[in-house]
Amino acid sequence: MKSEPFKYSWQQLEADGSTFWDGVRNHLAKQHLMAMRVGDEALFYHSNEGKACVGIMRITGPAVPDATAQPDALNKDGTNPWVGVTVAPVRALRQPVTLAAIKAEPKLQNMALIKFQRLSVQPVTAAEWAVIQTMAQ
Repeated sequence: MKSEPFKYSWQQLEADGSTFWDGVRNHLAKQHLMAMRVGDEALFYHSNEGKACVGIMRITGPAVPDATAQPDALNKDGTNPWVGVTVAPVRALRQPVTLAAIKAEPKLQNMALIKFQRLSVQPVTAAEWAVIQTMAQ
């Protein structure tokens, strides 16, 4: 899950203790949010500045309508197509794993982060998760 650190950083999540991950306005990213279950873990990725996985979050609330959706972002019938999930910090990665390091790792060449760099919420396979955790040591 990506956030620009000047908008919402890992340090802010740690200070807050939890947050509602809102503002996702891409249908594929929304589908990824909807697939998350309470107890799942996610990588927190600083985009634009830093470009690195910096922490692990836990999903603590299921996907629910995102109240930040503006009227022009609603469906024609007025329903809200957008969702968010509640997350809480688990731990910071000991060593941030940069996008450059991810691109250089042959085992991560098919990772969504490389193929769909602009997508704000992306799946991570179990094998990719394990490689990222090793790189973060």
